[in-house]
Amino acid sequence: MLIEHRTYLLHPGKVPAYFNLYRGCGLPIQLEYLRQPLGYYTTEIGPLNQIIHLWGYSDLNERQQARSRLKADPRWNTYVAQLMPLIQHQESKILTPAPFYTPQAVSYRMD
Repeated sequence: MLIEHRTYLLHPGKVPAYFNLYRGCGLPIQLEYLRQPLGYYTTEIGPLNQIIHLWGYSDLNERQQARSRLKADPRWNTYVAQLMPLIQHQESKILTPAPFYTPQAVSYRMD
């Protein structure tokens, strides 16, 4: 399993507008193509005005196929056009588990 860690830096004061737009438009469309997010957060301490969300995939191929289907949906493109003025910067990272970690249980090897 891998995790996509997406961070959006919003313009100051735009977090409520982002969440309203996302809940009403973006999330319902995403859930047709992507799995349920593993987490969806906003920052309170440190860099502010950030939205961080985590998505799980079995591999990069699954991620690419799911996101390609999502991007082909005209409703998604309309949503993104409304969302982009709220965002200053976007970053996406792919996280892979450490060799001693499994998502179901943590096991540490001593060798």
